[in-house]
Amino acid sequence: MSDVRTFTVSEDDDGIRLDRWFKRHLPEVSFNLVSRWARTGQLRLAGKRAVPGDRVEAGQEIRVPPLDPAPPRPERMKPKGDPLTADEEQFVRDMVIYEDPGAFVLNKPPGLATQGGTKTHQHLDRLLDGLADERGRPKLVHRLDKDTSGALLVARTARSAGHFAKAFSGRTARKLYWAIVVGVPDTDEGVIDAPLAKQPGTGGEKMHISEEHGLPAKTRWRLIDRAGNRAAWVELQPLTGRTHQLRAHMAALGHPIVGDAKYGGAEAFLTGGISRKLHLHARRIRIDAPDGGKIDIGAELPAHFAESLTMLGFSPMAGDSMSLEQPKPAGSPQRKVAAAAKARRRERRGERRARGSPGKAKRR
Repeated sequence: MSDVRTFTVSEDDDGIRLDRWFKRHLPEVSFNLVSRWARTGQLRLAGKRAVPGDRVEAGQEIRVPPLDPAPPRPERMKPKGDPLTADEEQFVRDMVIYEDPGAFVLNKPPGLATQGGTKTHQHLDRLLDGLADERGRPKLVHRLDKDTSGALLVARTARSAGHFAKAFSGRTARKLYWAIVVGVPDTDEGVIDAPLAKQPGTGGEKMHISEEHGLPAKTRWRLIDRAGNRAAWVELQPLTGRTHQLRAHMAALGHPIVGDAKYGGAEAFLTGGISRKLHLHARRIRIDAPDGGKIDIGAELPAHFAESLTMLGFSPMAGDSMSLEQPKPAGSPQRKVAAAAKARRRERRGERRARGSPGKAKRR
């Protein structure tokens, strides 16, 4: 029989529930066993009887009773991904643009998925093994679309992951994006306030504006510069965090992001040698750090985006001037975006029907 064990709560575990502590550090101990120990008075926290829902504090001692010997069970094969190559480890280390004890900020390149999925073997979550250290393996706390580049924060400890996740869900984190869009909006700035829902028939891979079924979605935007009536360089700040929010909102406004075929179709591409890649970049992120400081980092543009700015005659110095603070309620909400999007869908359906209709015989 094993001896009684005593553990000291670390700073990373400060404030979590006792049952959560067991799940992190003694996963072989089931919740039912922890509950039985608590009922029989064998589980102690700081010298006192404890229950699974108690919150632990850094420096406290947890007394864990001996485990009953269990019959050996055949080991189940755990799925294990291929180890990273030296080149892959260097690749993810080269993405790091900021680090502190609680976080990394990476500049994610376009074309790299944040997480894996069907037929997606290479993704950032896998590559995070290359940033593991004595603190453990970094953890994703938010994501960027595969073709969106830019600043992405990952947590280095379980404690910081909880802190950052709360900041993102509570909307205290600020994210600012740059985009090149087709055409030029009628005004220099505004707030798009249009609910988003999964578009039926797309398997959840595409969003659309729906007053009836959509969840609230707000995007603040500001014009940085324009290239005649051909294209505009805009700053975008999501005030909510819906899937594909920026892409769907700009397309609904009538100005799809350059390279975004999913939401803009053929209209989302510019001629004259402009790259067909998505021109959406997470330029800056600002978030409170777990220690009370602030993380405020900007990410350099990918090559295709920088080249397009030059080809369209935009000066890179024109960016970085938009405040990250929330706009006043008296801003310029654009509820009419929903009606405009609906009208455009109706027009496209009419165009498709017209193309598919047999032509009328000409009169002689």
